[in-house]
Amino acid sequence: MDHALPECLTLGRLATPIGEALIVTDEEGRLCALDWSDFESRLLRTIRRHHGPATTLNPGPVPRRIVAAVEAYFSGHLTSLEGLPCRTGGTPFQREVWEALRKIPVGRTLSYGALAARIGRPKAVRAVGLANGANPIGVVVPCHRVIGANGTLTGYGGGLHRKRWLLAHEGVPMDEQPTLPIWQGYGAPPSAARGPIWQ
Repeated sequence: MDHALPECLTLGRLATPIGEALIVTDEEGRLCALDWSDFESRLLRTIRRHHGPATTLNPGPVPRRIVAAVEAYFSGHLTSLEGLPCRTGGTPFQREVWEALRKIPVGRTLSYGALAARIGRPKAVRAVGLANGANPIGVVVPCHRVIGANGTLTGYGGGLHRKRWLLAHEGVPMDEQPTLPIWQGYGAPPSAARGPIWQ
């Protein structure tokens, strides 16, 4: 990515029930990255890759709108993250996958294959998985809602313990069974509070 002038982003920190979140925003207050403090070096690499190697990352406060939305989400207002303005780098294909992730309703899971089909690329399962794994904005761009075709939890950049917690928090049944229900995009979510239906 070639930038005429180095970009200046802000890195803020926010305590959550599953660890300290690192939140990167641009000068307009748009969310550029959300990761965890135990993965700070990965976050720094991601910022350089998506925004250019000369990008500066200055410590600063998280914009109030983002703090309010994230705190509301963790307090049980599960749709509060919808509509937060995000700005990602990435390839056009990655951005297409990340946009599709934001359309998976709260309380639902989807397989990588189903996600590939939803974006009209049913044979691109592996590429969709790689794009999902490269998502720079965890939780808000809910890559944690994507699971294996057999219903098992698969990798999650923030750790499987966080993925399991997020899914349980969103109302996905997390009993002792090794598999989870996979939503195929039909029917209503468990309740109106769970978010819009993926059309």
